[in-house]
Amino acid sequence: MTEIVVEGVALTQDYLIPGGMFGKARTLRAVKGASFAVEKGKTLAIVGESGSGKSTLARIIALIDHQSGGALKIAGEEVDIARRKPDHALRSKVQMVFQNPYGSLNPRQKIGDVLMEPLLLNTTLPAAERRARAEAMLVKVGLAPEHFNRYPHMFSGGQRQRIAIARALMLNPALLVLDEPVSALDLSVQAQVLNLLADLQEEFGLTYVFISHDLSVVRYIADDVMVMHKGEVVEQGTRDEIFSNPRHPYTQQLFAATPVTDIAAIRARVERRKALLAAR
Repeated sequence: MTEIVVEGVALTQDYLIPGGMFGKARTLRAVKGASFAVEKGKTLAIVGESGSGKSTLARIIALIDHQSGGALKIAGEEVDIARRKPDHALRSKVQMVFQNPYGSLNPRQKIGDVLMEPLLLNTTLPAAERRARAEAMLVKVGLAPEHFNRYPHMFSGGQRQRIAIARALMLNPALLVLDEPVSALDLSVQAQVLNLLADLQEEFGLTYVFISHDLSVVRYIADDVMVMHKGEVVEQGTRDEIFSNPRHPYTQQLFAATPVTDIAAIRARVERRKALLAAR
């Protein structure tokens, strides 16, 4: 039987826009009835230009903002954080990785403390166990235990994003919401981080909601694609369906206007480089 990790049913998000001294206040609907369902171990990519509502929807799914209408279900249970604050168990199921890895890390906090903080706040594990888990997670994301006592500024952008991913995984979540997680990285580093996400998904059975405007990244990582325009879902389907035969005029326009870089080719170059270095 198919297991649905996260489901949205006609989700909406409204913002009140002040009218100023003489104008009337008005309501802006940033998300207009978005519906979707993501199976365990799969990746839903939400695509659209800036202002399409994709990041607003991501914040609802990640339990950061409450929706104005509709229903959000996590593991089959309806969640409304406006009515009931998420408990530790629910918070541990859903984690988010943001676009800017440096901005999401406290520059005054050592990496080990960054990774242990979720365990400190949400579990009763002793300090030694928290440290052991943090060091093990550093290894999982391609870093090393000796990085435990270093600060964020001592790492490259790609390494910092690995740290952000490691922090998101510390509570063994079922769902990761990734908001443009590789857009701030150069292309070769993008391929490395995407490979890491694919490996982690396979190892831990993770489910991803992946927010992006980069179609080459979406084509590489997604199982299903949802296209948003001005807050509305205009098209959705499997990756192959959307890329081989985009039906909505906006999707066609988006594909035509976006230069596509072959991430698979970048990945192949990275693998060849690794092989050459290993042979030396």
